Amino acid sequence: MSAVAASAAVLDHPLPGLVDNSVDEPREGIPGQRSEAQLLLSGQGLPEVRLAVVADREQDIVWTRSRRAEPRAWLVGLEWLVAAGLHEDACPTTLVIARDLAARMDYRRGIVLYDLEGTARRTDTSPATVKRHVRVMRELGALVWLVHGSKRNIAAPGEPYMATGTIYGAVIPPVFDEAMGHRLTGTGYEGRVCGVTEAGRERAIAASAARSKDRHDRARLSPSAARRGSRVPASRGSHPVDTRGVDKSCSAGREPHSPGRYHQSPEADVESGSKNTSRKRASRSTTWPVPEKSSSNSGGPRRTARQVQRGIWTTQQVRARVPWTQRVRLRRLEFVLRPLTDQGMDADSIVVVLHSWMLTWRPARPAEYIRVQLAKQASVEHQVAAYEAAEGWDEREASGALAASRPDLVQDVLAGLAEGLATYSARQAEQGLDDLTDHADAETAMAAFLGTTSSMAGARHE
Repeated sequence: MSAVAASAAVLDHPLPGLVDNSVDEPREGIPGQRSEAQLLLSGQGLPEVRLAVVADREQDIVWTRSRRAEPRAWLVGLEWLVAAGLHEDACPTTLVIARDLAARMDYRRGIVLYDLEGTARRTDTSPATVKRHVRVMRELGALVWLVHGSKRNIAAPGEPYMATGTIYGAVIPPVFDEAMGHRLTGTGYEGRVCGVTEAGRERAIAASAARSKDRHDRARLSPSAARRGSRVPASRGSHPVDTRGVDKSCSAGREPHSPGRYHQSPEADVESGSKNTSRKRASRSTTWPVPEKSSSNSGGPRRTARQVQRGIWTTQQVRARVPWTQRVRLRRLEFVLRPLTDQGMDADSIVVVLHSWMLTWRPARPAEYIRVQLAKQASVEHQVAAYEAAEGWDEREASGALAASRPDLVQDVLAGLAEGLATYSARQAEQGLDDLTDHADAETAMAAFLGTTSSMAGARHE
Protein backbone atom coordinates (compact mmCIF):
# COMPACT_ATOMS: atom_id res chain seq x y z
CA MET A 1 0.00 0.00 0.00
CA SER A 2 1.40 3.38 -0.98
CA ALA A 3 1.65 6.30 1.41
CA VAL A 4 -1.19 8.13 -0.30
CA ALA A 5 -3.43 5.06 -0.14
CA ALA A 6 -2.66 4.63 3.55
CA SER A 7 -3.58 8.25 4.20
CA ALA A 8 -6.82 7.76 2.29
CA ALA A 9 -7.64 4.78 4.49
CA VAL A 10 -7.21 6.96 7.56
CA LEU A 11 -9.66 9.49 6.16
CA ASP A 12 -12.27 6.76 5.63
CA HIS A 13 -12.67 6.38 9.40
CA PRO A 14 -15.09 8.82 11.01
CA LEU A 15 -13.65 11.19 13.56
CA PRO A 16 -14.50 11.54 17.26
CA GLY A 17 -15.79 14.92 18.32
CA LEU A 18 -17.64 15.76 15.08
CA VAL A 19 -21.42 16.07 14.93
CA ASP A 20 -22.90 16.20 11.45
CA ASN A 21 -26.13 18.19 11.81
CA SER A 22 -26.94 17.85 8.12
CA VAL A 23 -27.73 14.12 8.43
CA ASP A 24 -30.99 13.09 10.04
CA GLU A 25 -30.01 9.56 10.98
CA PRO A 26 -27.00 9.20 13.32
CA ARG A 27 -24.07 7.22 11.99
CA GLU A 28 -23.21 4.00 13.77
CA GLY A 29 -19.78 2.68 14.67
CA ILE A 30 -18.13 6.09 15.15
CA PRO A 31 -15.74 5.95 18.14
CA GLY A 32 -16.76 8.63 20.57
CA GLN A 33 -19.84 9.78 18.55
CA ARG A 34 -22.95 10.08 20.70
CA SER A 35 -26.44 9.33 19.47
CA GLU A 36 -29.35 11.77 19.58
CA ALA A 37 -30.68 10.08 22.70
CA GLN A 38 -27.37 10.57 24.47
CA LEU A 39 -27.28 14.22 23.44
CA LEU A 40 -30.78 14.73 24.81
CA LEU A 41 -29.93 12.99 28.08
CA SER A 42 -26.72 14.96 28.64
CA GLY A 43 -28.19 18.25 27.48
CA GLN A 44 -24.76 19.22 26.17
CA GLY A 45 -23.42 18.60 22.68
CA LEU A 46 -19.98 19.02 21.19
CA PRO A 47 -19.48 22.27 19.29
CA GLU A 48 -20.14 22.28 15.57
CA VAL A 49 -16.94 22.50 13.55
CA ARG A 50 -17.02 25.09 10.79
CA LEU A 51 -14.69 25.78 7.89
CA ALA A 52 -12.03 28.25 8.97
CA VAL A 53 -8.72 29.36 7.44
CA VAL A 54 -6.02 30.86 9.64
CA ALA A 55 -4.96 34.33 8.57
CA ASP A 56 -1.42 34.98 7.36
CA ARG A 57 -0.54 36.92 10.49
CA GLU A 58 -1.58 34.05 12.78
CA GLN A 59 0.69 31.63 10.92
CA ASP A 60 3.67 33.04 12.83
CA ILE A 61 4.77 31.88 16.27
CA VAL A 62 4.28 35.36 17.71
CA TRP A 63 0.61 35.74 16.73
CA THR A 64 -0.62 32.15 16.53
CA ARG A 65 -3.55 30.93 18.64
CA SER A 66 -2.50 27.27 18.30
CA ARG A 67 -0.61 25.44 21.02
CA ARG A 68 2.70 23.64 20.70
CA ALA A 69 2.53 19.84 20.20
CA GLU A 70 4.76 16.80 20.01
CA PRO A 71 4.97 14.88 16.71
CA ARG A 72 2.66 12.00 17.67
CA ALA A 73 -0.09 14.21 19.09
CA TRP A 74 0.35 16.56 16.14
CA LEU A 75 -0.30 13.77 13.64
CA VAL A 76 -3.46 12.73 15.49
CA GLY A 77 -4.75 16.28 15.44
CA LEU A 78 -3.83 16.81 11.79
CA GLU A 79 -5.59 13.62 10.69
CA TRP A 80 -8.68 14.88 12.48
CA LEU A 81 -8.43 18.29 10.79
CA VAL A 82 -8.01 16.81 7.31
CA ALA A 83 -10.82 14.28 7.70
CA ALA A 84 -13.13 16.94 9.12
CA GLY A 85 -12.97 18.80 5.82
CA LEU A 86 -11.91 22.10 7.40
CA HIS A 87 -9.92 23.01 4.29
CA GLU A 88 -11.01 22.41 0.74
CA ASP A 89 -7.47 21.59 -0.46
CA ALA A 90 -6.70 19.09 2.32
CA CYS A 91 -6.37 15.51 1.06
CA PRO A 92 -4.40 12.28 1.73
CA THR A 93 -1.28 13.84 0.20
CA THR A 94 -1.35 16.39 3.02
CA LEU A 95 -0.96 13.55 5.52
CA VAL A 96 1.88 11.99 3.50
CA ILE A 97 3.87 15.21 3.67
CA ALA A 98 2.91 15.67 7.32
CA ARG A 99 4.31 12.23 8.19
CA ASP A 100 7.61 13.13 6.53
CA LEU A 101 7.78 16.30 8.63
CA ALA A 102 6.85 14.42 11.82
CA ALA A 103 9.60 11.85 11.22
CA ARG A 104 12.20 14.66 11.27
CA MET A 105 10.71 16.70 14.10
CA ASP A 106 12.25 17.32 17.48
CA TYR A 107 10.59 14.78 19.77
CA ARG A 108 9.64 17.18 22.57
CA ARG A 109 9.24 20.59 20.91
CA GLY A 110 7.97 19.65 17.44
CA ILE A 111 10.52 21.78 15.55
CA VAL A 112 11.42 20.72 12.00
CA LEU A 113 13.52 22.06 9.13
CA TYR A 114 11.47 22.62 5.96
CA ASP A 115 13.85 20.91 3.46
CA LEU A 116 11.67 21.47 0.38
CA GLU A 117 13.73 19.44 -2.09
CA GLY A 118 14.32 16.58 0.33
CA THR A 119 10.64 16.36 1.29
CA ALA A 120 9.60 16.24 -2.38
CA ARG A 121 12.14 13.48 -3.05
CA ARG A 122 11.14 11.36 -0.03
CA THR A 123 7.39 11.65 -0.65
CA ASP A 124 7.69 11.18 -4.43
CA THR A 125 5.96 14.47 -5.15
CA SER A 126 6.95 17.75 -6.76
CA PRO A 127 8.24 20.81 -4.87
CA ALA A 128 5.10 22.69 -5.92
CA THR A 129 2.93 19.99 -4.30
CA VAL A 130 4.94 20.17 -1.08
CA LYS A 131 4.58 23.96 -1.00
CA ARG A 132 0.82 23.74 -1.56
CA HIS A 133 0.17 21.22 1.20
CA VAL A 134 2.47 22.95 3.66
CA ARG A 135 0.42 26.08 3.00
CA VAL A 136 -2.72 24.03 3.70
CA MET A 137 -1.28 22.92 7.06
CA ARG A 138 -0.42 26.52 7.94
CA GLU A 139 -3.94 27.68 7.04
CA LEU A 140 -5.39 24.86 9.16
CA GLY A 141 -3.38 26.21 12.10
CA ALA A 142 -1.22 23.06 12.29
CA LEU A 143 2.11 24.68 11.34
CA VAL A 144 3.67 27.99 12.36
CA TRP A 145 6.76 29.77 11.21
CA LEU A 146 9.65 29.81 13.66
CA VAL A 147 12.21 31.11 11.16
CA HIS A 148 11.36 32.59 7.76
CA GLY A 149 13.79 31.32 5.15
CA SER A 150 15.46 33.61 2.65
CA LYS A 151 17.57 33.22 -0.49
CA ARG A 152 19.75 36.15 0.51
CA ASN A 153 23.41 35.14 0.71
CA ILE A 154 24.58 35.18 4.33
CA ALA A 155 27.98 33.59 3.69
CA ALA A 156 31.15 35.47 4.55
CA PRO A 157 33.33 36.81 1.72
CA GLY A 158 35.17 34.00 0.02
CA GLU A 159 32.75 31.28 1.16
CA PRO A 160 30.22 29.52 -1.11
CA TYR A 161 26.61 30.66 -1.36
CA MET A 162 24.57 30.06 1.77
CA ALA A 163 20.86 30.84 2.21
CA THR A 164 18.64 30.84 5.32
CA GLY A 165 16.49 27.74 5.93
CA THR A 166 12.82 27.81 6.93
CA ILE A 167 11.96 26.24 10.30
CA TYR A 168 8.42 25.23 11.22
CA GLY A 169 6.82 24.34 14.53
CA ALA A 170 4.08 21.73 15.01
CA VAL A 171 0.94 23.16 16.65
CA ILE A 172 -2.66 22.10 17.30
CA PRO A 173 -5.37 24.70 16.58
CA PRO A 174 -8.14 25.66 19.06
CA VAL A 175 -10.84 24.06 16.88
CA PHE A 176 -9.46 20.59 17.69
CA ASP A 177 -9.36 21.31 21.43
CA GLU A 178 -12.92 22.61 21.36
CA ALA A 179 -14.14 19.49 19.57
CA MET A 180 -12.26 17.17 21.93
CA GLY A 181 -13.40 19.09 25.02
CA HIS A 182 -9.90 20.07 26.15
CA ARG A 183 -9.33 22.73 28.78
CA LEU A 184 -6.21 24.83 28.21
CA THR A 185 -3.92 26.84 30.41
CA GLY A 186 -1.97 29.65 28.79
CA THR A 187 -2.52 31.21 25.41
CA GLY A 188 -1.01 30.91 21.98
CA TYR A 189 2.08 28.84 21.35
CA GLU A 190 2.70 28.24 25.07
CA GLY A 191 -0.80 26.87 25.75
CA ARG A 192 -1.12 23.46 27.43
CA VAL A 193 -3.94 20.96 28.03
CA CYS A 194 -4.81 20.96 31.73
CA GLY A 195 -8.13 19.05 31.75
CA VAL A 196 -11.37 18.30 29.93
CA THR A 197 -14.82 19.83 29.88
CA GLU A 198 -18.04 17.96 30.69
CA ALA A 199 -18.70 17.35 27.01
CA GLY A 200 -15.14 16.16 26.53
CA ARG A 201 -15.46 13.80 29.50
CA GLU A 202 -18.65 12.30 28.07
CA ARG A 203 -17.00 11.91 24.68
CA ALA A 204 -13.98 10.19 26.25
CA ILE A 205 -16.24 7.80 28.21
CA ALA A 206 -18.23 6.95 25.09
CA ALA A 207 -15.04 6.41 23.08
CA SER A 208 -13.61 4.17 25.81
CA ALA A 209 -16.81 2.12 25.90
CA ALA A 210 -16.78 1.76 22.12
CA ARG A 211 -13.15 0.61 22.14
CA SER A 212 -13.88 -1.88 24.93
CA LYS A 213 -16.86 -3.29 23.04
CA ASP A 214 -14.79 -3.55 19.87
CA ARG A 215 -12.04 -5.46 21.68
CA HIS A 216 -14.62 -7.78 23.22
CA ASP A 217 -16.16 -8.50 19.83
CA ARG A 218 -12.76 -9.19 18.27
CA ALA A 219 -11.89 -11.55 21.12
CA ARG A 220 -15.14 -13.48 20.62
CA LEU A 221 -14.49 -13.81 16.90
CA SER A 222 -10.81 -14.70 17.16
CA PRO A 223 -9.61 -17.95 15.46
CA SER A 224 -9.05 -19.61 18.84
CA ALA A 225 -12.62 -18.91 19.88
CA ALA A 226 -13.87 -20.08 16.50
CA ARG A 227 -12.09 -23.44 16.90
CA ARG A 228 -13.88 -23.89 20.22
CA GLY A 229 -17.19 -23.56 18.41
CA SER A 230 -18.09 -19.97 19.33
CA ARG A 231 -20.79 -18.31 17.31
CA VAL A 232 -21.25 -14.84 15.91
CA PRO A 233 -24.24 -12.94 17.42
CA ALA A 234 -27.49 -13.97 15.78
CA SER A 235 -28.29 -10.39 14.80
CA ARG A 236 -25.58 -10.57 12.15
CA GLY A 237 -27.06 -13.69 10.58
CA SER A 238 -23.82 -15.67 10.48
CA HIS A 239 -23.19 -19.41 10.87
CA PRO A 240 -20.89 -21.27 13.27
CA VAL A 241 -17.22 -20.96 12.38
CA ASP A 242 -15.15 -24.14 12.28
CA THR A 243 -11.59 -24.04 10.95
CA ARG A 244 -10.66 -27.66 11.66
CA GLY A 245 -11.20 -28.61 8.04
CA VAL A 246 -9.02 -25.87 6.57
CA ASP A 247 -6.30 -27.12 4.25
CA LYS A 248 -2.94 -26.03 5.70
CA SER A 249 -0.70 -28.08 3.46
CA CYS A 250 0.65 -24.97 1.74
CA SER A 251 2.30 -23.77 4.95
CA ALA A 252 4.40 -26.90 5.29
CA GLY A 253 6.93 -25.73 2.74
CA ARG A 254 7.63 -22.43 4.47
CA GLU A 255 10.69 -21.90 6.60
CA PRO A 256 10.36 -20.69 10.19
CA HIS A 257 11.45 -17.21 11.15
CA SER A 258 15.14 -16.94 11.83
CA PRO A 259 15.85 -15.87 15.45
CA GLY A 260 19.16 -14.31 14.47
CA ARG A 261 21.14 -12.76 11.63
CA TYR A 262 22.87 -16.02 10.69
CA HIS A 263 22.75 -15.33 6.98
CA GLN A 264 25.06 -12.35 7.49
CA SER A 265 27.71 -14.24 9.47
CA PRO A 266 31.11 -14.29 7.73
CA GLU A 267 32.53 -17.58 6.56
CA ALA A 268 35.24 -19.21 8.62
CA ASP A 269 38.80 -18.71 7.41
CA VAL A 270 40.46 -22.14 7.52
CA GLU A 271 43.59 -21.20 5.57
CA SER A 272 45.26 -19.18 8.35
CA GLY A 273 45.54 -19.11 12.10
CA SER A 274 46.24 -21.80 14.69
CA LYS A 275 45.18 -25.36 14.12
CA ASN A 276 44.35 -26.23 17.70
CA THR A 277 42.91 -24.24 20.59
CA SER A 278 44.39 -24.52 24.04
CA ARG A 279 42.25 -25.91 26.85
CA LYS A 280 42.54 -22.65 28.80
CA ARG A 281 41.35 -20.53 25.86
CA ALA A 282 38.52 -22.94 24.97
CA SER A 283 37.14 -22.81 28.52
CA ARG A 284 37.19 -19.01 28.62
CA SER A 285 33.78 -17.34 28.49
CA THR A 286 33.21 -15.10 25.45
CA THR A 287 29.68 -13.94 26.24
CA TRP A 288 30.78 -10.77 28.04
CA PRO A 289 34.18 -9.06 28.23
CA VAL A 290 35.68 -9.55 31.67
CA PRO A 291 37.13 -6.25 32.96
CA GLU A 292 40.76 -6.26 33.92
CA LYS A 293 41.30 -6.22 37.64
CA SER A 294 43.46 -3.31 38.71
CA SER A 295 45.48 -3.68 41.85
CA SER A 296 45.44 -0.92 44.41
CA ASN A 297 49.21 -0.74 44.09
CA SER A 298 49.35 -0.56 40.28
CA GLY A 299 51.07 2.45 38.80
CA GLY A 300 52.91 3.48 41.95
CA PRO A 301 54.65 2.37 45.13
CA ARG A 302 52.89 0.25 47.71
CA ARG A 303 50.44 2.26 49.81
CA THR A 304 50.39 1.87 53.53
CA ALA A 305 47.22 1.26 55.52
CA ARG A 306 47.47 4.78 56.94
CA GLN A 307 47.52 6.29 53.44
CA VAL A 308 44.51 4.25 52.36
CA GLN A 309 42.63 5.22 55.50
CA ARG A 310 43.41 8.90 54.96
CA GLY A 311 42.30 8.64 51.32
CA ILE A 312 38.99 7.01 52.27
CA TRP A 313 38.36 9.68 54.90
CA THR A 314 38.99 12.41 52.31
CA THR A 315 36.80 10.61 49.75
CA GLN A 316 33.91 10.43 52.23
CA GLN A 317 33.92 14.22 52.55
CA VAL A 318 34.17 14.69 48.77
CA ARG A 319 31.32 12.30 48.01
CA ALA A 320 29.02 14.00 50.51
CA ARG A 321 29.59 17.42 48.88
CA VAL A 322 29.50 16.45 45.17
CA PRO A 323 26.01 15.05 44.40
CA TRP A 324 26.79 13.30 41.10
CA THR A 325 29.50 11.13 42.76
CA GLN A 326 27.24 9.68 45.47
CA ARG A 327 26.32 6.57 43.43
CA VAL A 328 29.94 5.37 43.27
CA ARG A 329 31.28 2.90 45.82
CA LEU A 330 33.65 4.50 48.29
CA ARG A 331 36.68 2.36 47.47
CA ARG A 332 36.20 2.87 43.72
CA LEU A 333 35.91 6.64 44.15
CA GLU A 334 38.99 6.69 46.38
CA PHE A 335 40.93 4.83 43.69
CA VAL A 336 40.07 7.25 40.85
CA LEU A 337 40.80 10.28 43.06
CA ARG A 338 44.31 9.11 43.94
CA PRO A 339 45.97 11.39 41.33
CA LEU A 340 44.61 14.32 43.38
CA THR A 341 45.18 12.92 46.86
CA ASP A 342 48.75 11.95 45.93
CA GLN A 343 49.39 15.63 45.21
CA GLY A 344 48.51 16.42 48.83
CA MET A 345 45.12 17.96 48.01
CA ASP A 346 42.56 17.94 50.81
CA ALA A 347 38.80 17.42 50.50
CA ASP A 348 38.10 21.14 49.93
CA SER A 349 40.55 21.36 47.05
CA ILE A 350 39.22 18.20 45.41
CA VAL A 351 35.63 19.49 45.69
CA VAL A 352 36.72 22.73 44.00
CA VAL A 353 38.30 20.74 41.16
CA LEU A 354 35.18 18.61 40.60
CA HIS A 355 32.86 21.63 40.74
CA SER A 356 35.08 23.50 38.28
CA TRP A 357 33.98 21.07 35.55
CA MET A 358 30.54 22.77 35.68
CA LEU A 359 28.46 19.62 35.14
CA THR A 360 24.77 20.31 34.53
CA TRP A 361 24.04 16.59 34.04
CA ARG A 362 24.75 13.37 35.92
CA PRO A 363 27.28 11.01 34.29
CA ALA A 364 26.09 7.42 33.93
CA ARG A 365 29.44 6.20 35.29
CA PRO A 366 30.88 8.95 37.48
CA ALA A 367 34.06 7.06 38.39
CA GLU A 368 34.98 6.51 34.73
CA TYR A 369 34.18 10.14 33.94
CA ILE A 370 36.52 11.36 36.70
CA ARG A 371 39.26 9.01 35.54
CA VAL A 372 39.02 10.22 31.94
CA GLN A 373 38.95 13.90 32.92
CA LEU A 374 42.00 13.57 35.17
CA ALA A 375 43.82 11.67 32.41
CA LYS A 376 43.06 14.49 29.96
CA GLN A 377 44.36 17.10 32.40
CA ALA A 378 47.53 15.10 32.98
CA SER A 379 48.03 14.76 29.23
CA VAL A 380 47.62 18.51 28.70
CA GLU A 381 50.07 19.30 31.50
CA HIS A 382 52.57 16.85 30.03
CA GLN A 383 52.27 18.46 26.60
CA VAL A 384 52.77 21.94 28.06
CA ALA A 385 55.83 20.78 29.99
CA ALA A 386 57.28 19.17 26.87
CA TYR A 387 56.67 22.37 24.87
CA GLU A 388 58.34 24.54 27.52
CA ALA A 389 61.31 22.18 27.66
CA ALA A 390 61.66 22.35 23.88
CA GLU A 391 61.57 26.16 23.98
CA GLY A 392 64.17 26.28 26.76
CA TRP A 393 61.83 27.92 29.25
CA ASP A 394 62.98 27.80 32.86
CA GLU A 395 60.31 28.97 35.26
CA ARG A 396 62.74 29.29 38.17
CA GLU A 397 65.08 31.48 36.15
CA ALA A 398 62.22 33.59 34.77
CA SER A 399 60.73 34.28 38.18
CA GLY A 400 64.10 34.92 39.83
CA ALA A 401 64.34 38.48 38.48
CA LEU A 402 61.07 39.42 40.17
CA ALA A 403 61.74 37.63 43.43
CA ALA A 404 65.32 38.91 43.98
CA SER A 405 66.00 42.00 46.09
CA ARG A 406 66.69 45.03 43.85
CA PRO A 407 67.61 48.18 45.86
CA ASP A 408 68.79 49.90 42.66
CA LEU A 409 65.34 49.33 41.15
CA VAL A 410 63.73 51.08 44.13
CA GLN A 411 66.14 53.98 43.81
CA ASP A 412 65.43 54.31 40.07
CA VAL A 413 61.69 54.48 40.78
CA LEU A 414 62.19 57.16 43.44
CA ALA A 415 64.45 59.15 41.09
CA GLY A 416 61.81 59.04 38.39
CA LEU A 417 59.18 60.18 40.89
CA ALA A 418 61.34 63.14 41.99
CA GLU A 419 61.96 64.14 38.38
CA GLY A 420 58.26 64.01 37.59
CA LEU A 421 57.37 66.13 40.64
CA ALA A 422 60.03 68.71 39.72
CA THR A 423 58.66 68.97 36.19
CA TYR A 424 55.13 69.39 37.57
CA SER A 425 56.27 72.17 39.96
CA ALA A 426 58.07 74.02 37.13
CA ARG A 427 54.97 73.93 34.97
CA GLN A 428 52.82 75.22 37.80
CA ALA A 429 55.28 78.11 38.34
CA GLU A 430 55.25 79.03 34.64
CA GLN A 431 51.47 79.27 34.69
CA GLY A 432 51.46 81.29 37.91
CA LEU A 433 49.69 78.60 39.91
CA ASP A 434 50.40 77.39 43.41
CA ASP A 435 52.30 74.15 43.86
CA LEU A 436 50.18 72.06 46.25
CA THR A 437 52.32 68.91 46.16
CA ASP A 438 54.55 67.74 48.99
CA HIS A 439 57.59 66.04 47.53
CA ALA A 440 58.69 64.45 50.79
CA ASP A 441 55.28 62.89 51.47
CA ALA A 442 55.05 61.55 47.90
CA GLU A 443 58.50 59.95 48.06
CA THR A 444 57.79 58.50 51.51
CA ALA A 445 54.53 56.94 50.28
CA MET A 446 56.22 55.49 47.20
CA ALA A 447 59.09 54.08 49.26
CA ALA A 448 56.60 52.43 51.63
CA PHE A 449 54.75 50.98 48.66
CA LEU A 450 57.97 49.50 47.28
CA GLY A 451 58.79 47.92 50.68
CA THR A 452 61.57 50.28 51.74
CA THR A 453 61.96 52.37 54.88
CA SER A 454 61.36 56.07 55.21
CA SER A 455 65.02 56.56 56.11
CA MET A 456 66.04 55.39 52.64
CA ALA A 457 63.61 57.89 51.13
CA GLY A 458 65.00 60.65 53.38
CA ALA A 459 68.59 59.82 52.42
CA ARG A 460 67.65 59.94 48.78
CA HIS A 461 65.94 63.31 49.29
CA GLU A 462 69.06 64.83 50.87
